[in-house]
Amino acid sequence: MSRWEPDAQGRLERAALELYLERGYDQTTVAEIAQRAGLTERTFFRHFADKREVLFRGDEMARAIVALLEDVPPSVAPLDAVGVALESWSEFFDDRRPYSKNRQAVIDANPALQERELIKLDSMATMIAAALRDRGATESAAALTAQAGVAVLKVAFQRWLDDPSNQVLAVHIRAALAELKAVTQA
Repeated sequence: MSRWEPDAQGRLERAALELYLERGYDQTTVAEIAQRAGLTERTFFRHFADKREVLFRGDEMARAIVALLEDVPPSVAPLDAVGVALESWSEFFDDRRPYSKNRQAVIDANPALQERELIKLDSMATMIAAALRDRGATESAAALTAQAGVAVLKVAFQRWLDDPSNQVLAVHIRAALAELKAVTQA
């Protein structure tokens, strides 16, 4: 592959995941990822801060969810608004199940990546909480709702990965949100 071909970021992500699955995360270098993608290390670092970020893409996901949350009418209750935003955002994953399964396998096999995932999820909750405060929620309500939304996402995502019937992620988000509401109403 020559360097001027399109989708450098996507090529780097695919190359990294292939190498992480083949060799393991710790045994893979940035130079090897760049080489597999047909790019230079310099190009790698234009797209990612380090080799972990290939799997996490910065705060891109959280920013997308917050943007969708801002589009939900203010009359919608905070937890329902988070649910609407998560469902809308989940369409991104509808055709990414194989990639997502492989990505999660790499993360599950490496404690440092598991820690990074938790940090990213906590950052996402912080961003969602700020958006909820902007919608008028109190500090504590925003924090609780954001953490609950992230918990719904985590549960739904794992169910989606394990789902033999291949339902879309939104189905699992709705089910997890309904379960959360049911246990809090009991």
